[in-house]
Amino acid sequence: MNNTKEMRTVYAETLCHLAETDNRIVLLEADLMRASGTQTFKAQFPNRTFNIGVAEANMVGIAAGLSTTGKIPFANTFASFASRRTFDQFFISANYARLNVKLVGTDPGVTAELNGGTHMAFEDLGLMRIIPNLVVFEPCDTISLRELVKCSAVHKGCTYMRLHRKTTENIYDESDTFELGKGKVLRTGQDVALMATGAVMVKEAIKAADILAAEDISASVVDMHTIKPIDRDLVLHLAKENGAIVTCENHQITNGLGSAVAEVLVESMPTPMVRIGVKELFGEVGSLDYLMKRFELTAETIYKQAKFVINRKKGK
Repeated sequence: MNNTKEMRTVYAETLCHLAETDNRIVLLEADLMRASGTQTFKAQFPNRTFNIGVAEANMVGIAAGLSTTGKIPFANTFASFASRRTFDQFFISANYARLNVKLVGTDPGVTAELNGGTHMAFEDLGLMRIIPNLVVFEPCDTISLRELVKCSAVHKGCTYMRLHRKTTENIYDESDTFELGKGKVLRTGQDVALMATGAVMVKEAIKAADILAAEDISASVVDMHTIKPIDRDLVLHLAKENGAIVTCENHQITNGLGSAVAEVLVESMPTPMVRIGVKELFGEVGSLDYLMKRFELTAETIYKQAKFVINRKKGK
């Protein structure tokens, strides 16, 4: 299913829709309203919109304060700033205090493109995963984005969402339903399970499954949109049914989706596994196509590693 709307546009539309019936919804920005696409929220709810300026840590502190008054604050900035620059405030003021702040990091990983290495968050999942009880998720298209933002709004507690800002092809239908903490099986196979997260990597996993299918290799494909809490039951089911797993993420392979899956497997069902992701590298300037190849995040890489892990399963 094609989509002509940018994900940030659908994000803002969803917030506006929620705010129409819930006056607790408020928006905070760190002088990046145009980048986040939330001008429409400001136009409709000017008294519930706060531009804090280039002071991301302060933004999270204010969001925490608003949460203590019963508001449901959505606070947005680039993922690099939402994680590295606000970490202590988000950890202590929001999560340790058991409040209800919804932090959104835009342009995760290679989707930062021409903003370059300083703005290319390859480590935000790693930071967020270690915060107790925090829900961490990354939608892959506008339909899952809309529904998961709704889930986040009603969740009692803090959440962190990675948001790809630009247009991406829709994978889901309008009738699909979503639940935080529960992955979505897109295809069922027997030879290998491709577990991916986010707008970039779920699409590449589907492409890789198509390449494998041309060689009569049957691959399960899963959108593991929630990285924390990881869907343990689904991970173990895929390990049992497929016997080999490849994780795919637009992030360092350390402490992201791959680590979350590996932790489940090593404790409960050791299974041959390969992690696709960035390997001990900083970001750099480039187009999305260039960066995908530079950091080996393409369908071709997934395909090759899937065949490798299948051979491991067979003892080759």
